[in-house]
Amino acid sequence: MKTETAKCPECGGESLHEATTSAGGGYGPDLLSGLGRWGLGGLIQVEMAKFRVVVCAACGLTRFYAEEAARAKLATADRWQRI
Repeated sequence: MKTETAKCPECGGESLHEATTSAGGGYGPDLLSGLGRWGLGGLIQVEMAKFRVVVCAACGLTRFYAEEAARAKLATADRWQRI
């Protein structure tokens, strides 16, 4: 059970909401390019990496967090360079 209420780092609001969404596809850019999953099995199957999105209802601050499976691929991904 959660004992603390999460607070917005921008305004201190306590009305944060979260959802999971794909990091790309359709008509938009692939924001976590090369960090999704794909396989061959009759047809090529592609699953875009995902974000956990947190939005503050009070001020609108929106934060995106890459899922753990995508983050695990960063060290060996060709498209991502460590800075």
